[in-house]
Amino acid sequence: MNGLWFWLPVVLLAAAAGFGIGYYLKQLRLEKERLAQKEEADKIVREAREVASQIEIQAKNKALEIRQNADAEVTRRRNELSREEDRLQKRREELDLRTDRLEKREQALNKRQSALDKRVNDLEKLHQKEMEELQRISQLSVEEARSILLAEAEKDARNDMARIIRQVEAEAREEGERRARSLITAAIQRVASDHVAEVTTSVVPLPSDEMKGRIIGRNGRNIHAFEQAAGVDVIVDDTPEAVTISCFDPVRREVARRALAKLVLDGRIHPAHIEKVLKTEQKEVERDIIEAGEQAVFDAGVSGLHPEIIKVFGRLKYRTSYGQNQLAHAVETAKIAAVLAAELGADVEVCKMGALLHDLGKALDHNIEGTHAQIGADLARRYGVPAKVVNAIASHHHEVEQESVEAAIVEAADAISGARPGARRESLEQYIKRVRALEDIGNSFAGVSQTYALQAGREVRIFVKPEDIDDLASIRLARDIAKQIEESMQYPGQIKVTVIRETRAVDYAK
Repeated sequence: MNGLWFWLPVVLLAAAAGFGIGYYLKQLRLEKERLAQKEEADKIVREAREVASQIEIQAKNKALEIRQNADAEVTRRRNELSREEDRLQKRREELDLRTDRLEKREQALNKRQSALDKRVNDLEKLHQKEMEELQRISQLSVEEARSILLAEAEKDARNDMARIIRQVEAEAREEGERRARSLITAAIQRVASDHVAEVTTSVVPLPSDEMKGRIIGRNGRNIHAFEQAAGVDVIVDDTPEAVTISCFDPVRREVARRALAKLVLDGRIHPAHIEKVLKTEQKEVERDIIEAGEQAVFDAGVSGLHPEIIKVFGRLKYRTSYGQNQLAHAVETAKIAAVLAAELGADVEVCKMGALLHDLGKALDHNIEGTHAQIGADLARRYGVPAKVVNAIASHHHEVEQESVEAAIVEAADAISGARPGARRESLEQYIKRVRALEDIGNSFAGVSQTYALQAGREVRIFVKPEDIDDLASIRLARDIAKQIEESMQYPGQIKVTVIRETRAVDYAK
């Protein structure tokens, strides 16, 4: 026990000495680290100063270079201004000399003009004396002699003009018909379209007349709900087992037709179900429109169109003109335009795109004011269609000027597609109105005795009074009537105008 107390102070002293040595060593290590960090910091500062010094030197060099370049540019500009000033001074001196020469020439001309005026007065007096002497000898006044000369000159000119007109028209007709037959035959042969007249029906068949009452509903509740939700008019009349849907918008009419047909088939006709079916059919028709537009663009071989244009273009599936489906007409026109452009050496891609989109405005003309050509051109321009194609769309009815041969080809392809046999049809009322208008135009001209519209309105035969209309006047009359028909009527294809002048001599043997 005494030994333990002996060693306890020794141990405490050793522990204290070890703690002091450890603390000293720790402080020594911290001091070394601090010195190392200071040296590192000094090194970084030195490097930063060196970099800053280099940057400052480079900046001074760059500033010096910029100043030297600026001084050189100023010197060059001063030299140019000096040379320009010298040139202007020389130009001013030349203009002064030219002005002096012009003034001298003007003075000389004034002198010559005075002499000429005097001579003209003398000649006029001499001419007056000669005219008086001629009138005395011929015993005719100036007006009478002028009338005789003009009549003879007019007669000769009319005969020459009639002969030249016949010759030029014959040559132009022969050459034009030859080339037109070749181009149109090649276009129609290559296209060989199977599309004929298609009609978007608005009649919904019913299984029985009892279904009409269910469509109308109590106090007209169902039919009013359907008309309000679909935006159409439903006509329930005496037509057996059918109702008629009327609407100016063909897409809305198609949605209503499909929805009503599905409601009739389902049998559940009430306002809530009507709205649900209409929404479903609206989505179906929109999907059909996009698919129809994409298929038409693919069939025509046109690429690069904006999706919104394709969506609007697909609406033409439900649009017809004279019974001709407008989507099929657009594809057919694009194919014909491509063939004509290839034959004539024009831009085939521009012609195809312009012909495909030429009636684009008809998909929107129920909702926007303006002609379908202008509406289609504005829509195409909005979605980045090339300028040549936009002009072809806008000018295919000559509402604006055609700026390229491609625009003329689009117009020709449109006419070929619309005028070919079987493409379009007319109602009896429209046909009678057109034929009567042709005969009225022919009868409105002086000297016409009778007018007949023949070959379903494709030819107008006009009989004139021979004592009032001569051969030359017949040629002018045919041209004037054709021009009047072009300006006042709309018709597919062309109308032949034939003027007949005949003289009949009648006598009786007794």
